[in-house]
Amino acid sequence: MNYLGIINSFIYKKILVIGDLILDRYILGKVTRISPEAPVPVVDVVEENFRMGGAANVANNIRALGGKVTIAGTIGNDSAGNKLVEMLTTSNINIEGLITDRRHTTVKTRVIAHNQQVVRFDKEERKKVEGKNLENLLNFLKESIPQHDAIIISDYKKGVISSPLMDEVVLLANRYHKFISVDPKVGHFHLYKNVSLLTPNVVEASEGSGVEIKDEKSLIKAGKILVEKLRCHSLLITRGEEGMTLFKKSNGFPALSVTHFPTVARKVFDVTGAGDTVIATFTLAYSAGATMEEAAKLSNHAAGIVVAEVGTAVPQIEKLLKSLELCK
Repeated sequence: MNYLGIINSFIYKKILVIGDLILDRYILGKVTRISPEAPVPVVDVVEENFRMGGAANVANNIRALGGKVTIAGTIGNDSAGNKLVEMLTTSNINIEGLITDRRHTTVKTRVIAHNQQVVRFDKEERKKVEGKNLENLLNFLKESIPQHDAIIISDYKKGVISSPLMDEVVLLANRYHKFISVDPKVGHFHLYKNVSLLTPNVVEASEGSGVEIKDEKSLIKAGKILVEKLRCHSLLITRGEEGMTLFKKSNGFPALSVTHFPTVARKVFDVTGAGDTVIATFTLAYSAGATMEEAAKLSNHAAGIVVAEVGTAVPQIEKLLKSLELCK
C-alpha cells in the first residue's frame, strides 16, 4: 500500500467543511488545595489559550495534513467569532462560507489541571439557522460544492445542520458526483440519508440504530441497520480503545463487507476532537485515491496521534508517517 503517495497527494485536494463552529478555550493550572467554601479543587491558573473546535477543528485537521479547505457555517458578531475568524485566516482556511449571525458564537471552556479536565462549561445557542442566513448559506453551497473534491458535514447540533440544508447538500453532491461524509449527532440521524460515509462513535451508533452495542455481534447488527436505514454507502464506527470498524457496500454483492481496525494509540490523554480527526483524514485520503480500507487505516493512525495530546489537537504528517512505519 503506497501510503506515502496518498499523503503526498493531499496538497492537490480541496475539501468543503459544513457545520457548527466552536471556539475551544483552555484554562490550564495546578491544584494544591481544596476550597474552604465547597468541596472543590482550587485551580491556580498558569496559562490560557484558544483552539479551533467543531467544524473549525475538522478544517484545521485538513490544513495540517496539507489539504486545501473551505469552511461554511455561522459565527456570532462577538469577540469569540472574531477570534475564530483570526485563527481560521492565520491557518489559511478559506472563510468565504461563513455567515455572521445575531446569536453568540459557541464557546467551550475547559479547566485543566495536571493533564486532567476538572470542569467544562459551555456558552451557546442552539436555534436553527433559518431565513436570510440559511438562504445565504445555501446560495454559497450551490456555487462552492462543484469546486471541491469532497464535502464533510460536521454536526454538533448547534443549529447549522438541518433538513433543508442536508436535502440541498445531498442533491448537489449527487449531481456533481461528490463524496459526502458526515460526523453525526444523536437526534439527527434522520437527516443523513443517502450520504457516502457516516462516522459515529459507539454511543451514537447505538442510539441511531436502536441496538445496544456490547460485543461484535451487536456491533455488526447495529452497523447493518444503520446502512440499510440511511441508505449510506459506507459506515465507520469509532470504538475508542477497541479501534474502529468499517462497513462497506460492495458493487455486485448484496452483503456488507466488515473490516476491523485495532487501535494504534499508545497513550490516551484526551479524546477531545478525535472524531474530527477521523473524518478529516478519511475524507482527505479517500479523495486522494485511497481505498476505503486505506483511508480508515490512515484515520486510525491520525486519531492515535491526537489522543496522545492534551486538548484539541491536529495530526502532523511527520508523526503520521512515523506511526505508519512503526506499525508495518
